[in-house]
Amino acid sequence: MTAKHNGDIQKDLGAKLKKHREAAKMTQARVAELAGIHVNYYARMERGEENPTLEVLHKVKKVLKIKSDLV
Repeated sequence: MTAKHNGDIQKDLGAKLKKHREAAKMTQARVAELAGIHVNYYARMERGEENPTLEVLHKVKKVLKIKSDLV
């Protein structure tokens, strides 16, 4: 995979997380708090600037009640 391709994946993930967060009517700060991560880290995830671990992604999915294995 190229760096550009990884960046595209991260941006797609971030957009999906934002969509789910807004549908849940939650702030970035609330999602981060409930997931046990820093709000700045979560904000960077939504912007596609972070490549979260599977553990972090699982925590965020649980907070946002995302049932699919694919975000």
